[in-house]
Amino acid sequence: MRNKFSYSRSMRYLSIAVVIIVLGVLASCEKEVKINMKDGDASLVVEGSIENNLPPYVFLTKSIGYFAKIDLNTLQNSFVHGAEVTVSDGSQTVKLKEYTIDTGMNGNKFSFYSIDTSVLPFFVGQIEKTYTLKIVYEGKTYEATTKIPNPTPLDSVLSVVPPAPFDASANPTARQIKVYFKDPDTLGNYVKYYTKRNGGPYYAGLNSVYTDEIINGTNFNTVFPLGEPRSSARNFDSLGLAYVGDTVTFKWSAIDKRTYDFWSTYEYSLGTLGNPFSTPINVRSNISNGGLGVWAGYGSIYTQLIMK
Repeated sequence: MRNKFSYSRSMRYLSIAVVIIVLGVLASCEKEVKINMKDGDASLVVEGSIENNLPPYVFLTKSIGYFAKIDLNTLQNSFVHGAEVTVSDGSQTVKLKEYTIDTGMNGNKFSFYSIDTSVLPFFVGQIEKTYTLKIVYEGKTYEATTKIPNPTPLDSVLSVVPPAPFDASANPTARQIKVYFKDPDTLGNYVKYYTKRNGGPYYAGLNSVYTDEIINGTNFNTVFPLGEPRSSARNFDSLGLAYVGDTVTFKWSAIDKRTYDFWSTYEYSLGTLGNPFSTPINVRSNISNGGLGVWAGYGSIYTQLIMK
């Protein structure tokens, strides 16, 4: 028994000794590792649109490095100048003119491309037409095609109390928009919505694009939260709300499949920022030759109502 006890005690001491030796080796092997993460080459980023009864607008920027410092100067310097930008509807091609506007914020400016307003008649979007965007910049050519679909008519747009789990008793004047419409009986209808509250700008909903895969051919109604800027400082429980007496304009835009693919993947990627458990996703651009962003056609109808 004594030999067995002595053997067990010896093995325990030996195990402790081995652990100490391993830890010592690991500590002696410790080395500071520096990883130099280099930014890739800047890509052309396109945010272009054409809407029924409106001229085309195209914003061109260069992509900003992941580790770059983001401030107003960085954003201003990202604008692309001197590009050759044209839009064609198959029978007419117009060259867009570059415009630069002073924001009034410490001399910062932003730039965009649109029609030359001195040339009449104005080139504007038309329902059911297809438009090709062509950009020539630094020896490379980028192209994209989009269509302005015919928007689905809305039966009615109403002011309603937000549905559960919203606590109406805590905020009795809060309102959202409820829309009734008949979806066409053909698959492949895609929409994006925006709202404008009082005199503010239009903002897309945080989840603003929809397909008719489930509701195809049915009478449908749903509630839409108001759009918000992504940088909104409003409290979470007040996001997407209007209030009794507000004037709200609801913009309902038909879009094609590739525009839907861009916005749906873009919004999903924004919604997963900072979530280590989310599934990575590539934002689907319709710009050729490695360009990023979207050239989008919008078939839009507008409804204005006072929240009651």
